[in-house]
Amino acid sequence: MENKLPYQEYLRTACYFPSTYFPQMKQTLSLLTCIFFTITINAQQNIGTSSAMFHGYVLPDKDNSKPYQPVEGIKWKFKTGGKIFSSPAIINGLALVGSEDKNLYAIDLQTGKQKWKFETAGAVHSSPAVYGNNVYVGSFDGYYSININTGKQNWKFKTGGEKHIGDTSYWGMKPSGIYMDDLWDCFLSSPIVYKIDDVLTVYFGSSDGNLYAVNAADGSLLWAFKTNGIIHSSPTLYKGNIYIGSWDTYMYAIDAKTGKEKWKFKTGSQTAMTGIQASATVQNGVVYFGARDAHFYALDADNGNIIWKYDAENSWIISSAIIKNETIYVGTSDTYLLLGLEVKTGKENFRFKTNGYVFGSPAIAGNTAYVGDFTGNIFSIDINAPTKKATFFSTETRKEYASTILKNDTLNFMYTAKNTDLNLYAANKEVMEDFYKLGPVVSSPVVKNNILYVGSADGYLYALTLKVK
Repeated sequence: MENKLPYQEYLRTACYFPSTYFPQMKQTLSLLTCIFFTITINAQQNIGTSSAMFHGYVLPDKDNSKPYQPVEGIKWKFKTGGKIFSSPAIINGLALVGSEDKNLYAIDLQTGKQKWKFETAGAVHSSPAVYGNNVYVGSFDGYYSININTGKQNWKFKTGGEKHIGDTSYWGMKPSGIYMDDLWDCFLSSPIVYKIDDVLTVYFGSSDGNLYAVNAADGSLLWAFKTNGIIHSSPTLYKGNIYIGSWDTYMYAIDAKTGKEKWKFKTGSQTAMTGIQASATVQNGVVYFGARDAHFYALDADNGNIIWKYDAENSWIISSAIIKNETIYVGTSDTYLLLGLEVKTGKENFRFKTNGYVFGSPAIAGNTAYVGDFTGNIFSIDINAPTKKATFFSTETRKEYASTILKNDTLNFMYTAKNTDLNLYAANKEVMEDFYKLGPVVSSPVVKNNILYVGSADGYLYALTLKVK
């Protein structure tokens, strides 16, 4: 189950959009070597909110002294009927996770057995938030409040419609004139819950372009803030403001009480390199987030002025960052990296190469970072010695399909495409379907009592034991 990683054999075969396949992008993209990219995840940060569980996950400071603890094996795995992109919430002896099979599941932490499931009318692509006795989660048919003890619906809020980002002849792909969903947009905004002026409020973004604030008691609308693009990132609350990114390229700061805009900051808008999918992390008056324009930003939380930005080598950043010991940890798509950046300067001080896209946030417990990649690996990385101490756990489907889908055990779009015409939307879709056979891990992991909980596109929620010395 646990394998040593051959670090010296890592191949820098990150996949990019080459201008040879999309001639209209020659002026907007650098001349790169491989092909296409990415799938998304929107993970939440528990920064300034009173909700019970968000993602990524950092154990409290008292656990900083924990030694390196790699994944040792499987305690249990729970099978759903669809891909899992949702990140689990671990609370009250339950693991709560959504699935593409249109259900939210409550699973007993000890036995791995289902306690209840709640059926929606759409894929559950957001991650659940818990406050008190209620779970809040988004589906493609709306947002729900569900009783955590019974699995019964409290209320449902209907938005203007949840959907994937997309366009006619998306990025110039053929056949022309046909509407195409973005093949890498698989997630919805996840809710946060916060009490303001004695009103418990649920905040979430929507594909209709709105950030919504609804009354947690009955689901009634308090206010809505309209952007000019789909919102699939998740809101972060800090000192009375909501920070959220939109596909319209802007990061917004919005008054959590009134829904009025405080400021907005524009990111890049080149073809195929536009929009914000990652959720913001806010600490010590600074807003940190990555964007599809291949940069990671640090902004002043009060006025939106830029403090620094990091160039991610033409790779989308859709992983949401977490912070530990003055280092920002965040994943990249095409360069397959887990990065560590200095909070004050953005200087890179940590780099770990995986085998595929990194879309989820890492979990950090003591000196160990846990993160999944799109090839179906879950890495355990010693953050003090990443080139010396790192192991990985592979999903069963990865073990089955890696030899035929991967090149040198690494994701490579061109290799999997096998000389098909990648100007065709259908050809790109076929490659992504092959990648999904690997059981990609795009869900963000959570650590609780020496167990790592994480979902996979193979449909399983895994409970993985950690080695205790």
